[in-house]
Amino acid sequence: MSGKGKTGYEKYLLDFMFYSGIAVTLTLPFSIKKIGELFPYMVEHYEETVIIYFVLGVSALVLLRELRRIFRTVLEENCFVQENVASLNKMGSWSFFIALMSAVRSIVYMTIAMWVVICVFIIAGLFSKVLAYVFEQAVQYKEENDLTV
Repeated sequence: MSGKGKTGYEKYLLDFMFYSGIAVTLTLPFSIKKIGELFPYMVEHYEETVIIYFVLGVSALVLLRELRRIFRTVLEENCFVQENVASLNKMGSWSFFIALMSAVRSIVYMTIAMWVVICVFIIAGLFSKVLAYVFEQAVQYKEENDLTV
């Protein structure tokens, strides 16, 4: 079975997350006011909340864009390339940035769930950085092998 047949669902899920993330990020000023009816503390810090969630939303979109780039190489059945190493490094850096911004958000109002988010993005950042090293080695082996043949 080709890479395209195995990964169709995942591609659609990534595309859905990316485009719905754009919509959610762009509608933050309206949705935060609406959510504020249920959670008044969000309205009390409306400007800060919009700014922080906008930065988090854009950061998540950049992370998803890099993931979509990597996924494109999987569909092309050529995933051990230097571009994926760069994308994985960027994803790691953006994950750390999201964790940092989430910590800043916790200053405005703290929830236990946000501490879980911070831990998840620190782990995701570490995972992406380590995976970048693995891919870098794989790219080197592939290039050496291509020169041998």
